[in-house]
Formats: sequence, structure tokens, C-alpha cells
Amino acid sequence: MATSYHSLIVKSFKLHGLLLNSEASKYLNQSLQTSHGTDREKLNDNLQLIIEALQRQSSSSTIIDKGRIESAIEECQHSSHDEESKIFNVINVFKAPKYYYNTDKKKFLSGKENPDTFGSANDKASYFRERYNLIYQRTVRHDLFCPSSTGNKNIDKYRQQQQFELKFIEYLLSSSKIENKVVVLAMITRHREGGFALEDITGTVKLDISKTLFHAGLFTEACFVLAEGAYEDGIFLASAIGFPPAEPTKSFYQHFGDINLFGGPFSRSFKFSVNLKAFEEHNSGAMLIFLSDVWLDQPTVLDKLRILFTGYSNIPPTAFVLIGNFLSAPYGYKESKIMKECLETLADLICEFPNIKERSHFVFVPGIHDVGFGNILPRPPLPESITAEIRERLPWVNFSSNPCRIQYCTQEIVVFREDMIGKVCRNCIHIPEDEEDIPSHFIRTITAQGTLCPLPLNVSPVYWNYSYALSVYPLPDLLVLANNYEPFEISRLGSLFINPGSFSRNDYSFQVYLPSNHQVEKSQVTH
Repeated sequence: MATSYHSLIVKSFKLHGLLLNSEASKYLNQSLQTSHGTDREKLNDNLQLIIEALQRQSSSSTIIDKGRIESAIEECQHSSHDEESKIFNVINVFKAPKYYYNTDKKKFLSGKENPDTFGSANDKASYFRERYNLIYQRTVRHDLFCPSSTGNKNIDKYRQQQQFELKFIEYLLSSSKIENKVVVLAMITRHREGGFALEDITGTVKLDISKTLFHAGLFTEACFVLAEGAYEDGIFLASAIGFPPAEPTKSFYQHFGDINLFGGPFSRSFKFSVNLKAFEEHNSGAMLIFLSDVWLDQPTVLDKLRILFTGYSNIPPTAFVLIGNFLSAPYGYKESKIMKECLETLADLICEFPNIKERSHFVFVPGIHDVGFGNILPRPPLPESITAEIRERLPWVNFSSNPCRIQYCTQEIVVFREDMIGKVCRNCIHIPEDEEDIPSHFIRTITAQGTLCPLPLNVSPVYWNYSYALSVYPLPDLLVLANNYEPFEISRLGSLFINPGSFSRNDYSFQVYLPSNHQVEKSQVTH
């Protein structure tokens, strides 16, 4: 039996371009014999999981030693245990794993752990380069640039004739003739001589948008776009500019497998967990309550929260997600003290409802004007010196970063508190004609850019080494965009995008998410 296992192991690894040294081969052979016996079908499945775990490792060597095999087996065993205890998790984006797309291997590799908060100039360049590489690999796989075969020669020939071909700016700069109908993927920037420019990893060219047709979306500097036009006399004359095609989450996992870019306690993506999916479907009464601008220094707001808790006391929701700002006005040097007192008052209120206190999670996502460093993204949680007492009094409380990532069963949820729609609109180089549908244009922008912050760094500063925390690629199941904008609910590419509106300003309205059927209900405290 050992010989047949050895043959199967070697064959499986060779199919994936991997080679085992003798020690690793012997160890894996013995491990599989011990754990699987004669169950060949289960053996094949788990052997595939081990290979996938090896491919996720950061090592570039295709020769596998015993140490890497042990790590892969440990990862597979860890991911299969205690899934039932990992139903709800709040993920601090500063502790989420960093992955970057390797253009040579065409897969995601893990990046540096615990990077410096304030990076070097190289880190700033990597911030834009990694964004470009992500969007480029997604674009060239799209049917517009790489049409899939239909099996019909005539149709395939026609589709090949209609497909686009991306050119690098380096190609344009090296051309001595007029280039017509050129398509480039590049970032919109300011040209040093004035006006705009297109920039990719190979060069920069001046951009003329005087006769450009803009497609749907909100276009700002630092956005990556597909520009079609002609190149003449050192200037790119854009006839049309649009965003790169966004990608549904399903397509991402079909191409990259079950890699977990979201973070949390799972080594592989929890979206494929059979146990968690079964619990999710069975627990039809699960609810997540989202409230934004919860001003805890206002007695009226606390009265409305008491009414809210009273209504849910008999059927406690899975979680109350309270989003800042948590104070109605800046208090200067007294702000930390007042914030601490407000949280203690809130703890008193929650303790009046034992059922909610013991069964509901409370997640606090800081706003841009809350205590701490609010002007640079991502934003850390509220300081522990302020939150210590409420942490001791409530069993299920979590003070998260902004943005915040939440895992509920197999669903990925991102909560982001920032007036990003307003900032993007103020910095647009082109305003859409249908201004009433601004939220839809904004959703189209961030899904195409793959980030929550598509703005230049001088407008919205970002910690370069933590820019991956703003990534929304692949798209989450639910993205909560808490903005100073009217509440909305938009579905796109299989994901749901909502804005609960301001609880304190907007007649105490909020939104309820039902994970079992992916529905959102608008609600309001009226009494």
C-alpha cells in the first residue's frame, strides 16, 4: 500500500509543478496511511487540500521539504476544527493578513507581517503598483480582452475580432507614428506642465479630455481607467474613458481557489464551509442591526436606544453594529473623558436588558471625528483607556477599526464610516449627467477600483503599508457605507451595498440585515 500511495503522491505533486524531497515524501506517505487507510476517495480530496495549502505558502521554491509539508498538514487540520465556534467574528484590519498579487507566478502571496505604520518611499510606490497589478490581472482575464471559447468557430472568430488589446504607455512613448484606437489601462494623475496625464508602471503620457465621452462612474485623480483614443505628438487624445470591468466574487474564487484574503480565524476562505453554510440557512432569525452617527452625549438618542432595545429584548439580534461619530460635537481636551462617561452610560442602559446583554454582540466602529487619529485611513479602534469599563461589563463587545470586517458564517461584511461619497464628488474631473443617481455611480467606482478610497493621497491620506485594509477585492457579501448621504440600498455583481443614514440626524432610522436571505429592511424608532 505504501508503494501505491507514493506513486499517487508523486503524480499529484508533479501535476502542480511541485517536487518532494525524499524525507518529505516519506513523511507524507506515512501520514496519509495513518489517517486514511484504504479510503482512496478521501485521500485524493485531502491530498488536494495539502497541495493548495503549499501553494499559499510564501516560499518560491518548487522543491518541497518536510517542514513545509508539516505546516500544510497543520493548516488543513486547523481549518477543519471548531467551525461551529466561529460563527461570528470581528476582524481588526490592522491584524488582517496582507496578500499581494505576484505577476510572475500569477497568484497571491503573503506579504510582510506587522509592517511599519509609517513606511518609506518604496512603500508608497508599492501602494500604487499593487493596486495596478490587481486591476490589470482582472482586466486581461475579462471577455472583452480574452474571450472564452464557445465551441462555434464563426462565433469565436467574431469575438476575437471584437476584442480589445491593452497597450502599455511605454509602447506609445516609443512609437514614432500616430497610433489610432489605442486602449490603455492607467491611472489619472496631474501632469507636471498642467492638465491631466495617464500613468502606468511603464511611463506617463499627457492626457487630453476635451472631447472625451465618460462612461458611468465618478472619475477622480488616482483612479485607474481604461482610456481609448489616439496618440499623437506626445499627447493621448482620449475619445472614451471608462472603468475597468469589476469582477463578481464567484469569478474570483473560480480562478484563485479558496484563498482567504478577508482575514479571521480561518486559514482558507470560510465561504466554502459546509457546516457554517448549514447553520446560516437554518438560523433564519439572525439579524444584524446597523446604526450610524449614534450620538451618545445626547439624552434623546439614549431614550431612542432604550426603545430600540425594548423592541428587540425578546428576540435579541446577532449583533448591534454602532457606527460613529459617537459625540455630537468636538469637546476639545475634555473629549476623552466625556466619551468614556458616555460609554459607561450606554453600558448601564444595555445591562437593563439581560437577554440582549448575554446574547447580542456589540460592535463599535469609530467615525472620523471620534477620539484618536481620524484623518488617516485605516483608523484604529477607540483607545482602550476609554473602553476598558464597558469591556468588563459586556461579554460580547468589540471595538473595531475603521473600516471593520465582520464574518458571519460564510458571509463577508465590511463596515466603513467616512464621508467618501462627498469627497469623491468634490474631486471629480467629470460629473455624471444623472446626478440623482450618485450612489450608483459611487458603487460602480469602488467596485471597479477594488478599494474603499479611490482618491489621491493629498485628499484622503492612507497608511501606505496598510492600504490592503481598504481593499474590497474580492467583493464582500455586504458593504455598509456609512455616509453623510441619504440612506440607500444597491445590489451589484452579487453583492449588497447599503447606507443606513444618520441615526441621530435622520429621524432615528437604521437598517436591519437578514443574512439567511440577504435582505435589508429599513427601520425607524418612532415612539
